[in-house]
Amino acid sequence: MSSSSRHILTAPAWPYANGPRHIGHVSGFALPADMFSRYQRMAGNKVLMVSGTDEHGTPIQVKADYEGVTARELADRYNRVIAEDLLGLGMTYDLFTRTTTLNHYAIVQELFKGLYDNGYVFAKTTMGAISPSTGRTLPDRYIEGTCPICGYDGARGDQCDNCGNQLDPIDLINPVSRINGETPKFVETEHFMLDLPAFTEVLGRYLRSKQGDWRPNVLKFALNLLDDMQPRAISRDLDWGVPIPLDGWRDNPAKKLYVWFDAVIGYFSASVEWARRSGDPEAWRAWWQDPEALSYYFMGKDNIVFHAEIWPAMLLGYSGEGDKGGTPGSLGRLTVPDEVVSSEFLTMEGRKFSSSRQVVIYVKDFLERYDVDALRYYIAVAGPENQDTDFTWQHFRERNNNELVAQWGNLVNRSINMAAKEFGAIPAAVDLTDADRALLERSKAGFAAVGAELGRSRFKNAVTEAFDVVREANGYLSAQEPWKIKDDPARKGTVLHVALQVVDDAKSLLTPFLPESSQKVFEMLGGEGEWSGKPRLEVVSEPGGPDYPILTGDYDTKARWESQPIQPGVPLVKPTPLFKKLDESIVDEELARLEGE
Repeated sequence: MSSSSRHILTAPAWPYANGPRHIGHVSGFALPADMFSRYQRMAGNKVLMVSGTDEHGTPIQVKADYEGVTARELADRYNRVIAEDLLGLGMTYDLFTRTTTLNHYAIVQELFKGLYDNGYVFAKTTMGAISPSTGRTLPDRYIEGTCPICGYDGARGDQCDNCGNQLDPIDLINPVSRINGETPKFVETEHFMLDLPAFTEVLGRYLRSKQGDWRPNVLKFALNLLDDMQPRAISRDLDWGVPIPLDGWRDNPAKKLYVWFDAVIGYFSASVEWARRSGDPEAWRAWWQDPEALSYYFMGKDNIVFHAEIWPAMLLGYSGEGDKGGTPGSLGRLTVPDEVVSSEFLTMEGRKFSSSRQVVIYVKDFLERYDVDALRYYIAVAGPENQDTDFTWQHFRERNNNELVAQWGNLVNRSINMAAKEFGAIPAAVDLTDADRALLERSKAGFAAVGAELGRSRFKNAVTEAFDVVREANGYLSAQEPWKIKDDPARKGTVLHVALQVVDDAKSLLTPFLPESSQKVFEMLGGEGEWSGKPRLEVVSEPGGPDYPILTGDYDTKARWESQPIQPGVPLVKPTPLFKKLDESIVDEELARLEGE
C-alpha cells in the first residue's frame, strides 16, 4: 500500500431475504459497488466492503406463514441463495453477513440507546393498522391507497413513490391490505419515533456541502425531503425483529424495532463483526472514526431517503450532533456517508421487473447461460446509472458480440496468437516509431482517465474510456499489419510487443468491470496465481448463536492500477476465445421464456 492510501468503506445496500436476486436488483446495489471497490483496491486504498441480507419484518413473516415454515427458516434459506448469487457475480465483500446475528442485535440496541439517551428517540401513541381477519399488525409497506398529497393511486403506507413524501398508513385515502385486500382497522398503539425534525438544520448543511460531488438526482431528491421532515416510527407491533432494549419493552414479545431501522445499522454492525473476525476487534474504527476515511453507499433510487436522510440522522444523533446536542454513545462519534451513490431503475423489455408476473431473470439463471463478465459489462456500459434504462436481450447480445467479442476478445486473440505462433514468447521491442510511442502513451494515460471516472462512480464513462484504448490498439494493428511483415522480424516483434503491452494495460483497466476475463488474459500473458481477488463462501459461528454462511475473501493480489512493463521472453501459448459469441436465436429463446412459453 502507498503511504497516501485511504480507508474507504464501500456499503452496498442490504438485499431483503425473501427471494433470489434478479439482474434489476444487482444493477443498483451490487455490481457498481464491486467495480468501485476493485478499482480502489488496485489504486492502493484500504477498502472495507460490507453488507448482508436484511432478514426482519412482516414481509418475511407473511411469506414464512404462507410456506408453513418459521421466519428464521425462510431467512436461512434465502440468505444462502442470495450469498450464492453474489458469489457468482464475483462480489468482493470483505464480509457479507446477515441481520439475524447476535452481534447485529447488540449493535442495533446500542445505537437505539444512544439516540434515546440524547433525546432523539421518544415514545408516542399512534394509530396502528391491523388485519380485521387475523388481528395481526399490517406493516406500512403492505398497505396501499391513494396519496393524500399528490393523488397517486398506489402509494404505500410509508412513502409515496410518485412524490417521495413520507406517509403514515392512516393518511392514505381508501387504504387496503396488499395481503388480502381487506380494509385495515386502525387502533391505538405506543411506539418509538425518531425525531427527524431535530436534524433538519444539520442535515441541510451536510447535504448542501455535497453540491457538485453527488449525482444531481440524488442530491435534489434528498434536499427536497428537508422541506417536510416528520418524526418517523422506529418500532412496530411485530413478533419478528430486534427487541427494544428498555425496561418495560425488552420482554414485550409484540414490540420490536422496525426493520428499516435495524437494516441501515447493518453497515456498522457488519464492520464490527468483520473486525472481530479479522482478529482485531477495534479495526472498524479506522473506517468509522478517522476523519480522513471515506464512505460510499450504493443502492437503487427507492432507498435514497434511508441513506441520505435517515441513516445520517441516526449517526448524527448517536454522536450528539442534532438540535438537542448530546454526547456520543459508548462506541464514540461515527461518521456520516461521504457519498450516496444511487442508481435509477432497470426495466426489462419495456416492463418493470416483477417476480410474481415472471417479468424477471434471476442472477442464478443468467449465470447458468451467459458469462458473468457479459452481465457486468452490460451493467457498466448500459445500466441505469443516471436514468431508468431498459434491458433487452437484443441489446445485450449486440453489446456482447460487437464489443466484448469483436473488440476486446479480438485484440487479445489476434495479438497473443500471432506472437505465440511467430515467436513462442513475448518478443522484444526495438527502435520504437512515433506510432508505437503514441499508442503506448495513450494506453498509459488511460489509468488516470479511467481511474478519475471510477473514483466518482461514473462507470459508463470509465468503461467507455477503457474500450477507447482497446479500439485504438485494434486500429494500430490494422495499420501496422504485422502479419504482412516477412523480412524484418525485429519490426514484427516490436509491433507485437507494443500490442501485447496495451493488451496487458487494458486487462488492468478492465479488471474492475471484467475480473474473470482479466484473470484469463493475465494467464495468457504468462502470469501465475491470482490476478484479481475472488470471494469465497464460508460457514461461521458466533458464541451462543447458530452457524451461518458469509462471503469474504483475500483481495491483496497482484492487481495494481498502473501500467506494468511486460517482460520479453515470457512463454506464450495459443489463446482460447475470451468470450462466447451469442447466436441470434438466444433473443427468441429468452423472449419466449419471458412470455412463459
